[in-house]
Amino acid sequence: MPNIIDIKVIRDDVTKVKTPALIVNLFDGVKNPGGATGAVDKALGGAITQLIADGEIKGKSGELTLIHTFGKIGPARVLVAGLGKQDKFTANTAREVIGSAARFLRGKGVTSACTIAHGAGIAGLDPKAAGQAIAEGAILGIYRFREYLANNGDSKDLNDLTIVEGDAAKIQALKDGVTLGKTISEGVCLSRDMANEPANAMTPTRMAQIARQVADAEGLEVDILERKDMEALGMGALVGVAKGSHQPPKLIVLKYKGDPSNPDSVLGFVGKGITFDTGGISLKPALGMENMKGDMTGGASVIGTMKVLAKLRPKINVTGIIPATENMPGGEAQRPGDVVRAMNGKTIEVINTDAEGRLILSDAMCYAREKCGVTRIVDIATLTGAIVISLGRVCTGVFGNNQEWTDKVMASGNGVGERVWQLPMFDEYKDALKSNVADMMNVAGNRDAGSIVAAKFLSEFAGDTPWVHLDIAGTYRSEGDKGWQVKGSTGGPVRTLVNLALSEAK
Repeated sequence: MPNIIDIKVIRDDVTKVKTPALIVNLFDGVKNPGGATGAVDKALGGAITQLIADGEIKGKSGELTLIHTFGKIGPARVLVAGLGKQDKFTANTAREVIGSAARFLRGKGVTSACTIAHGAGIAGLDPKAAGQAIAEGAILGIYRFREYLANNGDSKDLNDLTIVEGDAAKIQALKDGVTLGKTISEGVCLSRDMANEPANAMTPTRMAQIARQVADAEGLEVDILERKDMEALGMGALVGVAKGSHQPPKLIVLKYKGDPSNPDSVLGFVGKGITFDTGGISLKPALGMENMKGDMTGGASVIGTMKVLAKLRPKINVTGIIPATENMPGGEAQRPGDVVRAMNGKTIEVINTDAEGRLILSDAMCYAREKCGVTRIVDIATLTGAIVISLGRVCTGVFGNNQEWTDKVMASGNGVGERVWQLPMFDEYKDALKSNVADMMNVAGNRDAGSIVAAKFLSEFAGDTPWVHLDIAGTYRSEGDKGWQVKGSTGGPVRTLVNLALSEAK
């Protein structure tokens, strides 16, 4: 686990608190800062106002300006962070700002800093939401995966952050928000760690071990199904994908029973756990294949989410299911043209072995419905390159068979700044999966609407159960540092799933 920054909340005067650095903010276009930023400006003899007049500080989104105070006030440095336009401010703005600011200060060798409660003033953000956003932004913004570096731990890190607030009425709400944000961030960091691990370390067996460790530590029920168990259940689609690998497949099941008096209501999270995807016999191009170690991000997000829910203890029953295997071109690997039978009896003609995620999810979704009694499902998968063509890397693709349930999932994602966008599921798209030798093919005969056709495939295994599919192929990793995201695994959509479960519990 990476460094988890210690975050405190105190009541104090921001101009007098002794700290190596204080983070304040400014909206775009403001000429005379008010609030805490105004108090600091006044104590510095109008230094911030002068820099605004000079055009050095504009308050634009992402702008960071460091001012040395030379003993004039308590903080040794003041970092002015631009918030952008006030009418566009959200909790995610605060999350983005503190992530960038924390990383900036770390780059300056600062190991301890203070910040004002971004958004809890004139922006009107609820203090609890502000505390949560600051905690998530700081922890996720300075995340680093350093497990395999020779100088692991040698570089300085930002170890503690203190939120300084002058209004006593806001202190407890800020503290509550920080506690929630820290708990959620720990789950995101676990998911990031798992997806950043190389595939020779993060095998299906290792995923199962981590799930068991989480279960033992947090009081979850856990069950790990082996290959023979899957075969006995008729999971031909999942077992077929696993045939080419020497690594044994695992079906990981985690259960949180927060509402035992209501056993007929169970939220199910099903996460794709392909620990490395070569494409199988339908081999992928070599360029960029190393990133396929993250093809288990959906499964990692489910494990991270279950860890968070076990700590928060909401009144809801949640079952997490992760089908985990490699997709390798071994001597026993399934071939294009093979026919497999899923757990629900449907036969599938395997046209492309690189469309393996939908195969393992099909059996996992059947298991969720038939053996775990889930009453609504969200599956999470790095499923298609086509979603990247459609939506880029800005938002996750959403598909569903029940609009009310789809709307709830989308609101949960957009509510935490993990943006989502719904695509259509018209019946005509299913025609592309017609096979001459089986009930269906695993891919269409052309490249049209690839992400939608993949979702239509999965819908065949959801039945009448309200179901949403999140295609995270465009959002599972970041190519650079920006706000609370850092290069490598994003840990998404843990925060979306947690928000959904908490909303359902209410």
